[in-house]
Amino acid sequence: MSRDKRRLATIGRLESIDFPEWEIANIDAKIDTGAYTSSLHCHRIESFDKDGKPYVRFNLLDPSHEIYNDKLFKLPVYATKTIKSSNGTTEKRFIIKTVIRILDRELQAELSLTNRSEMRYPVLIGRKLISGHFMVDPSKKYLTKK
Repeated sequence: MSRDKRRLATIGRLESIDFPEWEIANIDAKIDTGAYTSSLHCHRIESFDKDGKPYVRFNLLDPSHEIYNDKLFKLPVYATKTIKSSNGTTEKRFIIKTVIRILDRELQAELSLTNRSEMRYPVLIGRKLISGHFMVDPSKKYLTKK
């Protein structure tokens, strides 16, 4: 076994993650090695300019989610990308950056903002974020809660 593989922590197909910069903890995330980009369930996603730079405002989750608090986030747009979803449709999405905590590791994450209300889990973690940091055991879940 290579030295790199021994350093990688193992996570399951579902994990509980934190957004420390937003003071939000224990949000369920689906770990999806088939998805390149990570995504975050939001509603009322709107772009605007602030000091000549692109920004996005959004509400995290939606009112039906148990930890929804109606807080309006206003963040710089890191990028705008056209992303193909698992059902084959493409959508132009805003990408923002924030810190995600998985296990005891804090990682800078790029997240596409989208309406995931039809999905079971509000956060999807793609392989761009987990690559080099974690190995995924698809037979396990919530290894971070040990």
